[in-house]
Parts: sequence; C-alpha cells; structure tokens
Amino acid sequence: MKFEDYSISNTIKTNLEKKGFRRPTDIQFKAIPPVLRGEDVLAIAQTGTGKTAAFAIPVIHNIQQAKLNQHIQGISCLVMVPTHELAKQINEVFVSISKNTGVKTTVIIGGVDQDPQIDRLKTGTDVLVATPGRLFDLVSQGHLKLHGVKTLILDEADHMLDLGFIKDINDLIRFLPEKRQTLFFSATINKKIKKLAYSLVSKPIRIQISPKNPVAKTIEHQVAFIEMDDKRAFLERLVGENPEAKILAFVRTKVRAERVKKAMERVEIESDTIHSDKEQAERDQTMQRFKSGALKLLIATDVSARGIDIPNVDFVVNYDLPEVAENYVHRVGRTGRGNQKGKAVSFCSEEEREILDEIESFLGKDIHRLEIDKNLYKETLDFTKDTDYNWQKLMRENERELKEVKKKKKKKK
Repeated sequence: MKFEDYSISNTIKTNLEKKGFRRPTDIQFKAIPPVLRGEDVLAIAQTGTGKTAAFAIPVIHNIQQAKLNQHIQGISCLVMVPTHELAKQINEVFVSISKNTGVKTTVIIGGVDQDPQIDRLKTGTDVLVATPGRLFDLVSQGHLKLHGVKTLILDEADHMLDLGFIKDINDLIRFLPEKRQTLFFSATINKKIKKLAYSLVSKPIRIQISPKNPVAKTIEHQVAFIEMDDKRAFLERLVGENPEAKILAFVRTKVRAERVKKAMERVEIESDTIHSDKEQAERDQTMQRFKSGALKLLIATDVSARGIDIPNVDFVVNYDLPEVAENYVHRVGRTGRGNQKGKAVSFCSEEEREILDEIESFLGKDIHRLEIDKNLYKETLDFTKDTDYNWQKLMRENERELKEVKKKKKKKK
C-alpha cells in the first residue's frame, strides 16, 4: 500500500511525496487507519520506526477536515513528550506534513522564558507539542486552556515515567475533556506503563511492532574491550582516523560528559556536550552545529538517545555502556537512519562486563567483538597527545632503554 491510496487530503499527500515518503512503515500502516477513525491506540514501537508520522498524518487530516467544516476551536491536539529536543523534532514533523493545510502547530518547553510562548499561544494553535513540566505551569497559571482538546498523544511514554513526569501527567489529565481520542506510544511495556496506559485509553486498538533484531540492519555495531582510563585515547584515535566523520559519543553522566570534553580539548579535538544542565539556547545551538556538520564530535548523555533524528551520524560511540539495556538500541539507533548505513562501537571496560551481558540478553544475541591487537592497544596509548598519558609512554621508553642496556652488558660479559 502507498500513501496515495489512503483517504487523506491531497495536500498532505503532496507534502509526504516531497519528503520522499512513498510507502508506510509497519507502525504507520497499522496506526493510521484507526487514528483516522477516531479510535484510541496503544502502540509499542521502538524509536526509528516512523512513529511520529504514524500519528501526525491522520491527526493533521482530521483537524484539516474539521476546520473546513468549522467544527474546531482552540487547541485540538495535545502531544506530550519527555524532552525538549524531541518536542522540537515532533513540531518540525507536524509543520512539514501540515504545510498549506491551514493546520497550525506550536511547541512549548521548559528551560526558556515562558513569555514568548504565552504570546504565541495567544495567536492560536491547533496542535500543541509540549513537555509536561512547562505545560503544567502554563495551565496552572491560566495561560492555557485544554478543554477543547480532541486528541491527546503521549509519545515516548516509558521515558516520561523514567524522568518522573507521572504526577504532572496525572495532574494535567483533569484539565482535558473526558471524551477524547487518546494515542499512547511507548518503546517498551511493563506494569507501570500498562497501568498508566489503561487509565487513559478506552477500548484501544493495540499495536506492537517487535522486530526480531532490535538493532536496524543498516547499523554495523561492535564492542571493544578497553579499560576505563584508556577510553579517551581510543576516542581520540577514532576521531583522528575519521576527520570528516560525524561522531556521537554517549556517556553515563553529565559530569563525565564535561570530563571527556576537557580530555578532547587537551588533544586539540573540538567537541561539545549536550545534557540537562545546559541552558536550552546552548543546547539548541550545539545541536544545530552538530546537525549541520560544523561540529564533528558531540558528547551526550541519554537525554539525546530517545527519538532524536540527527541526519548523517557516521559513528555512535558508547563511551560508557548504558545502565539500562534497552537504551543501547536507542543510542546506536542515532546512526543508520532510514536507508543510510551507520557504525556503532561500544567501549567496554572490565567493570562493565555485567552490563554488556544484560545488553546482549536484551538483544537476544552477542554483539560482534572488535579484537584489538596488543601492539595496537599500546600504540594507541603511546601516541595520544594527552599529557595524562605521556608519562606512561616515557616509562615504557625508559623500560625499553633499560632492557637494551642490560642486553649490552650481558654481551660484554
């Protein structure tokens, strides 16, 4: 089936064609018809499966038709997402698909001044994409009315629970009309998520997209056994051997991200970090530089692993293995998007062996081992520009010189 066969407006079909969308993905094929009919949907599908378009296409069509028939006033669709970056990305998808339809989309997020957002809301919007914290603030202050919402969408619901948004979500629900369409999208399902989902949906169409291999075929992913203190030298080498490549390196904590950035500065490699301690304007600027290719190395925490579409990432590096096994799939999924090929390598230290076991258990298969020759390993440490490692190089050179001296002494005897 092609998009041109769907009962959606010709304007939307034209926009999809310009974006290169010809045939729906599995999640789009299964979700679009029930959403068009106004039914509730409970969908379990991983990032990179085309979830955003799966709800954006039918929602935009329904709003466009309602506007033509003058059956709409105020915010018609509310999309709640866990992170600022994902909110902006979903807004971009809605804007591109809804071009020339008369459907207006607005995004509101925390971490920035709320006054410009309030001003934009006053001009009117049909679709509101928001993070729960800022959304709750504006509703509580009386700047935002949700009584006209026809469709509620929760995307990356499992991640919202992980980030502690459950109270905000429950508090916001009471401001929404009881009779509404609810679309619930999550990458994983467990007891907590089921409880939240079934408290929101009514007789939902249940969809589960579970590929046999959670990692896309377009991604070549490997693991290399590297000691914790040696990882920076191997990241330096990877960047040095691939100067034109766009590399996204994931670390476990915000503090670690800044430490790795400083380590790269010492070896004269430009990099930047993105994590929740950064101001939103700074995060936006960094992400834009990385997307455009002006910045080649981005060091990130898992805030950037979920749902973010960054074009043309050549390498994903798991500098630290993720403590949550399923985040491995989200991380490596930042490369090899669509039909493009991508590479991912994980640096696994001795302390992380158990985490690797959990990841491989989740994947249902072993990750290919990248064997590093002992001489190559030592060479990588010897030739780093990092002064923290130079003393190791000098010690080895001294050891070699002492051995040579001893050999000469033996020969003389």
